[in-house]
Amino acid sequence: MNEVVIFITSASEKEAKDLARVLVEEKLAACVNILSGVESLYWWKDKIESSREWMLVVKTQRKMAKKLVKRVKEIHSYEVPEVIALPIVEGNKDYLRWISDALALRKKKGDL
Repeated sequence: MNEVVIFITSASEKEAKDLARVLVEEKLAACVNILSGVESLYWWKDKIESSREWMLVVKTQRKMAKKLVKRVKEIHSYEVPEVIALPIVEGNKDYLRWISDALALRKKKGDL
């Protein structure tokens, strides 16, 4: 399977919505879910931090991942944004085909 799920965290609801819109409009993602109320505990600059964040769950294809990461880094507010991809190993074949079909509708085929 070529489909992947990418997780991205953001600092605000507005940023999450802006990121999601860019990714879908630019055909880097077929769908983005935005989850609120995520509490993150993490190491940053030698100390433990805690933040309330929004989580984006992005459905796309593996071949889009590098371009998606690059685009997120261009527009994200974090110095080091979380952008991690996990393979989809199984699922509703109709839904997985829809992801592929949605991304195949790219305006410029040379963008791949």
